[in-house]
Amino acid sequence: MGKLYLVPTPIGNLKDMTFRAVEVLKEVDFILAEDTRTSGKLLKHFEIATPMHSHHMHNEHKTVHGIVDRIMRGESVALISDAGTPAISDPGFLLTRACVEAEIEVDCLPGATAFVPALVNSGLPNDRFVFEGFLPVKKGRQTRLQLLAEETRTMIFYESPHKLLKTLSHFSEYFGADRKVSVSRELTKLHEETIRGSITEVMAHFEKKAPKGELVIIVAGK
Repeated sequence: MGKLYLVPTPIGNLKDMTFRAVEVLKEVDFILAEDTRTSGKLLKHFEIATPMHSHHMHNEHKTVHGIVDRIMRGESVALISDAGTPAISDPGFLLTRACVEAEIEVDCLPGATAFVPALVNSGLPNDRFVFEGFLPVKKGRQTRLQLLAEETRTMIFYESPHKLLKTLSHFSEYFGADRKVSVSRELTKLHEETIRGSITEVMAHFEKKAPKGELVIIVAGK
């Protein structure tokens, strides 16, 4: 029987790729990538010639069983996402669950995850926290925010730049305008930036300077 490797990839700076990650990607029989065009650049940079197949949220339900069959026949596979650790707001859970149910060994390598540096450098309590990822776009958003209004742990969210101000305005409405927040963008990249302050202060900053790049929002608990 083969094995499933979950391999984190850099969230920006290619130097954050681990030696072990490169080694695994070179040794497995094939690689599953969220976007083969994006991952193709990474593989080329590290001179990895392993065959790659597409595995994303739109096809993972259809391909999981075929992948499991290949692993059970002796092939080893590595799953990567566009950036960061697979299954953290990215595809990976369905395949991991299927492998666990089939008693296939699953090995998740340590590596890049955007919310960890954002949480640690926020200056907000990080001994207890809750990861929320992306909030529901429409249905369930209000219900989720009402529930989180009573959350006492530090909260972590992912958000796209064009939705940041809208999300911060919702936080202001449900959590209070004075709630402490930290927004990190372009982590590990040349223009990395973290803006800290009350929700009102952080909103004022991004109203003057439109946000760019992927964002992590850290919100103090109640």
